[in-house]
Amino acid sequence: MREYKMRRGEHLEDRVEDMEAFITDYFGAPTDTEEYKGSDLYVVEEPDNPVFSRIVAGAVEYSGKKNKLILDIEERPAEEVIAEGHIDAAEEAVSLKNDFLEEATGRDAKARRDSMKRDVEDDADKPDSV
Repeated sequence: MREYKMRRGEHLEDRVEDMEAFITDYFGAPTDTEEYKGSDLYVVEEPDNPVFSRIVAGAVEYSGKKNKLILDIEERPAEEVIAEGHIDAAEEAVSLKNDFLEEATGRDAKARRDSMKRDVEDDADKPDSV
């Protein structure tokens, strides 16, 4: 599962008041919940877009830190999607994911990529435990 940070000075709960409704608007109605780091995340077992096979999304709460958005998308094999004639759905899937993340975090795809690069670089600077 991937965690997404908020834009500086913003909080997830201010941008997304009703997480379940927000997820439903983008991916379909959640059918279950799943525990992750002490928080309940929503699970969409049959997403509206045929490219996706399963989606887990929600907010994870950290004491003393900002909440982070969690998004884990399982996709069906491209060959299967194409064979069923859902080529347009593949383009829509990319847009859905990016729009969902940008609306929730206030950060576009470039800002999210740059942040992940910095996180990887920061991890590389930490000494390995010996």
